[in-house]
Amino acid sequence: MSAEPAEVIRLEGITKSFKIGVLDMTILKGIDLTIAKGECTAIIGTSGGGKSTLMNIIGLLDEPSSGRYVLEGENVLNIDDDRLSEIRAQKIGFVFQQFNLLPRLTAVENVALPLVYRGFSKRDGEATAMRLLEKVGMKDRAWHKPTELSGGQQQRVAVARALVANPSLILADEPTGALDTRVGQEIMDLFLQLNRDDGITVVIITHDLKIAAQCQRQVRIKDGLIMDESEAAAACS
Repeated sequence: MSAEPAEVIRLEGITKSFKIGVLDMTILKGIDLTIAKGECTAIIGTSGGGKSTLMNIIGLLDEPSSGRYVLEGENVLNIDDDRLSEIRAQKIGFVFQQFNLLPRLTAVENVALPLVYRGFSKRDGEATAMRLLEKVGMKDRAWHKPTELSGGQQQRVAVARALVANPSLILADEPTGALDTRVGQEIMDLFLQLNRDDGITVVIITHDLKIAAQCQRQVRIKDGLIMDESEAAAACS
């Protein structure tokens, strides 16, 4: 039996360029990054620095122009779309700034939806969803629709949905950006609890240095390059 990889993410020499007219614009200029299993990492940087592009590559939502990406021991570049979708669905839980809940569905239906797409029965999907809603403190709002929930409650539902496939990685893009300070901290506390108690690897993309400072590790990206991590940690202190 092969050993479980100690690394969840390994990026080597990742570049990303876009063509605008006759010009090539390089957003990422050779990213080397390793994230260990069970780590809680913040990726920080100003707008336009490349952190969103990097997030899309980590989340398999976009492909780099060059480089190597190994996710849990598997090279995930240049594989077919079916396998790519399978990896995304099974290994990565996404949390976005704007929640992305379907307005016509209740909280429990939103959380269960990924399982329904994978062929689970409605009963089994909702049972799993209820367990996860309880985990994030939303069991009593399970049958409410998003318009009946506060922003913080919607984000908790989104976190539960991210957990539904039992992913090895949670990738959160500005998860507190649409929330006030108090509610944002509650969501951050939830991520830290999931990381600490369940050992889930968490990567948070954020411009909020107070949020980033609570992660074990801070990675700063500037002008398409990763800066010295000691400088990133100092900036968040």
